Amino acid sequence: MTKLGKYLDKRSINKASVSRKTGINTNRLSELSKNSSTKLKADELYLIALAIEVNPCELLEYVCGDLQLKKQHT
Repeated sequence: MTKLGKYLDKRSINKASVSRKTGINTNRLSELSKNSSTKLKADELYLIALAIEVNPCELLEYVCGDLQLKKQHT
């Protein structure tokens, strides 16, 4: 399960409702929730955040907060 999937499950979010509100089909939402190799686009994240009434920055931080820049050798 992806971080987005965990976030939606933790908040008991109905994916069918998110799909209706965002126009993102339920198959795509399922892929984004289950398949870690599926890339979440910025516009999808933004629409999902609006649909579930959370700050898009909060959702972005949760989903991508573990990413880090590559170390530069000096």
